[in-house]
Amino acid sequence: MAALGAATTPAAAPAAPCGNNRHPRHRVAARRGRAVPARRLELRAGVSPAVTADAPDEAAAEPLVEVEPAPETKLSKLACPICYYPLVSASDQSGDASSLECSTCKKVYPNKQDYWDLTVAVGSSEYSESMPAATELFRTPLVSFLYERGWRQNFIWGGFPGLEREFEMAKTYLKPTIGGTVVDASCGSGLFSRLFVKSGLYSLVVALDFSENMLKQCNEYIKQENISDERLELVRADISRLPFVSGSIDAVHAGAAIHCWPSPACAVAEISRVLRPGGVFVASTFVADIIPPAIPLLRIGRPYISQITGNNTFLSEVEFEDLCKACGLVDFKFVRNGFYIMFSATKAS
Repeated sequence: MAALGAATTPAAAPAAPCGNNRHPRHRVAARRGRAVPARRLELRAGVSPAVTADAPDEAAAEPLVEVEPAPETKLSKLACPICYYPLVSASDQSGDASSLECSTCKKVYPNKQDYWDLTVAVGSSEYSESMPAATELFRTPLVSFLYERGWRQNFIWGGFPGLEREFEMAKTYLKPTIGGTVVDASCGSGLFSRLFVKSGLYSLVVALDFSENMLKQCNEYIKQENISDERLELVRADISRLPFVSGSIDAVHAGAAIHCWPSPACAVAEISRVLRPGGVFVASTFVADIIPPAIPLLRIGRPYISQITGNNTFLSEVEFEDLCKACGLVDFKFVRNGFYIMFSATKAS
């Protein structure tokens, strides 16, 4: 979700495999897991900005291995975004969870049918607050509808390699977390969330976004593609106040999102909090450094750009490495192509 640049486009990867039949959304699922053989995948840790981002051929060539869910409920990792204590579910007559309650502060979080609303201010009748322009833009029904109908596809002009290729690259970085729980942060209409579910590589996929309309659109695509939600949960939440138990998440993915976050530092700190030791954070975004003479001007002007548009301007991959390090994430790696960057970092053990 961002402004566009101009660059060449790497070749797209093969499409992900199809999913299975859809099940009721909030039914609790529990099965025993089995080990998944690790695949030999490598990424270079310091690719020059002029180098096209490439993921190993092995990631696309090897067949995907289905992973059975771990013996825990889909809701067991959710926590109150106010005090971070676990949530307790309350079921209706059908047996589906109709609301969640904090075990400590007793705040109630509703099931909105399409998603769980785990934002701090949910339930407030009088209080409201404005969000940055970029955040509000993606909450509109029009942009949510258009996101997969041309909006996201235009990112190829900024160097983004295309959805399938991006997914293969992300899987390479996320290899150590296969079989666990992955949060697709700022998931939008669920482009990557659906691919994570279809891959069968994770026991649970959490599609998380602040936009109500994006989550509704995501749910529509899930229905249209007949994707099972046995290993999928949709959650509305603030990226700077994640509703998960500390150290409970194996992987966090954020595709084309960090430049839209009101405070990337607060968001990455939250991601570090919820990741388990050895957990992996993978993100993609734009870096405006391919026109060197403009960098000094952008450095001066970006605070004003951020205030007006709500978008963050990044001028070097070193900024992401520094941010990750400040938040306790190590082993920083990245690939570049034009304005495009995908990077990863690991929660320190």
